[in-house]
Amino acid sequence: MRKIFRSVFVVTFFMLSTSTSWAQQKSFLWKEASEGGYTYKYVTNDPTQARFYTLKNGLTVILSPSKKEPRIQTYIAVKAGSKTDPQDHTGLAHYLEHMLFKGTDKFGSLDWAKEKPLLDKIDGLYEEYNKTKDESKRQEIYKQIDQVSGEAAKFALANEYDKMMSGMGADGTNAFTSFEQTVYVEDIPNNVIDKFLAVQSERFRNPILRLFHTELEAVYEEKNIGLDNDGRKAVESMFEALFPNNNYGKQTVIGTVEHLKNPSLNAIRAYFNTYYVPNNMGVIMSGDFDPAQVIKKIDESFAYMKAKEIPPYLFDAEPEIKKPIVREVKGPNAAFMFLGFRFPGAASKDAQILNLMANMLTNGSAGLIDLNLVKSQKLLGAGAFPYVLKDYSMLILQGNPSQGQSLEQVKDLLLGELRKLRKGEFSDDLITSIVNNERKAQIARNESYKERAEELMSNFTSDLDWANELGYTERLTTITKQDIIDFANKYLNDENYVVVYKEQGVDNSVVKVAKPTITPVSVNRTDQSPFLVKVNDMPEEAIQPVWLDYDKDLQKGKFGDIEVLAVKNKDNVLFSLNYKFKTGKWDNKVLGLAANYLEFLGTKNKTSEDFSKAFYKLASDFNVSSGNEETNVSISGLNDNFEQTVTLIQDLLRNCVVDEAAFKAYIERVKKSRLNAKENKSAIMEGLRAYAKYGAKNPFNYTFTDEELDQLKASDLVKALHDLANMKHTILYFGPRTVQELGASLPALKATKGAFVVAKAGEQFKELPTTKNEVLVANYSMKQAEVFWFRNSDLYNVKNTPVNSLFNNYFGGGMGSIVFQTIRESKALAYSTYAFLGTPAKKENHYSVGAYVGTQADKFNEAVVGMNELLNVLPESEQALAIAKGSLIKSIASERITNAAILNSYVAAQRLGNTTDIRKSVYEQAPKLKFQDLNALHQKEMSQKPYVYCIVAEDGNIKQEDLKKLGEVKKLDLKTIFGY
Repeated sequence: MRKIFRSVFVVTFFMLSTSTSWAQQKSFLWKEASEGGYTYKYVTNDPTQARFYTLKNGLTVILSPSKKEPRIQTYIAVKAGSKTDPQDHTGLAHYLEHMLFKGTDKFGSLDWAKEKPLLDKIDGLYEEYNKTKDESKRQEIYKQIDQVSGEAAKFALANEYDKMMSGMGADGTNAFTSFEQTVYVEDIPNNVIDKFLAVQSERFRNPILRLFHTELEAVYEEKNIGLDNDGRKAVESMFEALFPNNNYGKQTVIGTVEHLKNPSLNAIRAYFNTYYVPNNMGVIMSGDFDPAQVIKKIDESFAYMKAKEIPPYLFDAEPEIKKPIVREVKGPNAAFMFLGFRFPGAASKDAQILNLMANMLTNGSAGLIDLNLVKSQKLLGAGAFPYVLKDYSMLILQGNPSQGQSLEQVKDLLLGELRKLRKGEFSDDLITSIVNNERKAQIARNESYKERAEELMSNFTSDLDWANELGYTERLTTITKQDIIDFANKYLNDENYVVVYKEQGVDNSVVKVAKPTITPVSVNRTDQSPFLVKVNDMPEEAIQPVWLDYDKDLQKGKFGDIEVLAVKNKDNVLFSLNYKFKTGKWDNKVLGLAANYLEFLGTKNKTSEDFSKAFYKLASDFNVSSGNEETNVSISGLNDNFEQTVTLIQDLLRNCVVDEAAFKAYIERVKKSRLNAKENKSAIMEGLRAYAKYGAKNPFNYTFTDEELDQLKASDLVKALHDLANMKHTILYFGPRTVQELGASLPALKATKGAFVVAKAGEQFKELPTTKNEVLVANYSMKQAEVFWFRNSDLYNVKNTPVNSLFNNYFGGGMGSIVFQTIRESKALAYSTYAFLGTPAKKENHYSVGAYVGTQADKFNEAVVGMNELLNVLPESEQALAIAKGSLIKSIASERITNAAILNSYVAAQRLGNTTDIRKSVYEQAPKLKFQDLNALHQKEMSQKPYVYCIVAEDGNIKQEDLKKLGEVKKLDLKTIFGY
């Protein structure tokens, strides 16, 4: 499920100072124009320059051109999702989304004439299965489905869609289903638009539901993942309580277990024929293209589609909530709670104001919840989030308790902040600060093709007026404090909410989708459909790659002894600045705590709240983070507020003073966060992987014990911060100023003369050679089992980069890879799976081999065997290799490293000892590589090698004897994993 925040693109003017307003307001009016025989609408002063077309068959096309890089972000959106699922077939829209990757009668099939009768037979068997109640008869029918599916699979060409898109150099091939939208996502080079449209128009012409029962198993896996996700369960409980009359609450996106186990292919086709029609669909593109040419191509590609009447979604209005509705959810993660309030739908004026009100409560710096609950450390974490949908909107407040707090106390604290909002107990200039920060954020968002296209797509699926959306931020400038008070009193009180308490415990109500008996289907890696060959043979004009020249693309300077690296921002008025220190938690464990403690500190002249408000008023951000070997102090904001922002961060870092009350609360906060981490399966897996890489003593558990925490003093943390300010560092700057201009306006971070503080060398962790098979097991209450294979390999060698890059493309990265096709598509053993040869961050470090499968516990043995087969023997496919080469080369050719990413690229190259853009070597060498080169790498790095198996699963779900078959078993307790 996706949170859709009401945010808009606005004209990119900048604030001249903290006391002045932004430049004059612009009007956003609909206009009409024509070019190339096509009429379109547009909105004046639209920074996205979007053109809105409606083709003769009703298809909406929204085109937003830009010349920043030779790529195009595309969305093909259908105004249909789980809300319009039939009540007796919930999850159907999501099923269909998966099946739109399986091809048509023209691609995905080796011999359609022979495949079709078998698929028709499968259709009939599923209908019989759907209607049969006797379990023994159902099992017999499913055996028939499995047998016929195996026969039909012999004619299937798996993953032809992914192969075609990969061959074009597409990135981010994906799709998602939400309540009222199903969206298909691609990021393509701009020279393959003809190929892209050929594939997409065919994709929606006549989708064939082939390989259905293996994909069904992938959906089962996705459902089981959701059953293990406490956050998802809590949100679903919230929606169920808020919307008893609307399908937002009556049915979930993935559907019920009962419906998942009883699919109907006929119902899926009926859904497709009803909603996948041009007057209910939109093609949205943002990127480097000529809209006059592209609209003609889209029209020609989708002209075959015929408009149909769309059945309206009807629902009864929700009853007013007159007293709190209480729900409880249980799960293994740490306790938290949600408060939910209902608002009108996306098109209403009140839904737009909702976003402003949410920012009054939470904006990361100066909101009521930020200051009164988070910064004051009354809660471990808290926030307010708008969730805007077509029929209704919501304000959801989340709270995470501190040590010893009940969820009822968390609820009362959050309700207390809403009372302050209703009474007007907030700063008079908070609205102005929010508007300025929103405008700054829009400048940044407009730089991204993806964010532009996503905003336009969401606008389309929610039936919103783009001109109205563009004018949103300008209208906020007219809203007064009294307006907010009135709005809060209208919608928020102490009775009209839903509260969901997510308690820690065992959820006995969860029933996982049981593993069906599925015979692995063959994966045809050799043959190709005529359609695929035709698409591949379509001409395309080559894109010439652009390499970074580290001597020309960034400016290098010196401010005294401080190295400065800078890239000029020629596009807008935003800047970012990073003080980078070569010291981290390995040198000083206190530094990690100190970096986060700074958030709660002030100076002799300013409180912590004063700093938060000052940064937010400037529309500036700051962040201090300490990693293992490096610490960064970062600021960003508007160029005209550069000096004030720098002054603020330097004042805070140099002059912060001890706050004993904040320190005591902070240490309790740290302890609670550490307890919560032990209840998080991702954190547990991270700890297992660190153990596999470094051994029992590793960076993950290199931390303070509880006893050591109690011995710490606030002055220890403040001293670490003061010392940091006086250490030698490198400055990374991206913004409108040159190095010379920066030198004139940037005061030194170190305030006093004399030598720099030198960080003492601390703990050093060395990667251990992987010499034997080991099994590291951690217990976690979950329906799934997660397995990660790990081994350390050789030291970094830049000469290996081309073959490593191609190997990862071929073997384990993406939906068209060998691993994904085999583990998921052929054997239906996992929803998520991948494998890779990982490049280290520094030249002194080693390559690592990693592989992952997240699977149902009852498929553990099959999944492990399946991955081990691939790790030992690399399947050969000349077609797959050609696709992997084409994908890699085209992606590199169309990639443009710009802005602050140039600085990051240079720093990363330095760490590896590289002096040039390594992509050039990959681009030149990869086309020359053969399967023998990849196989040699596979033999050297993966085949018949020892591995450490990192396994997170529930005790009893995996047999001990099965674990012992893999290697020496070590069951690690949480104290060993986490170090406390």
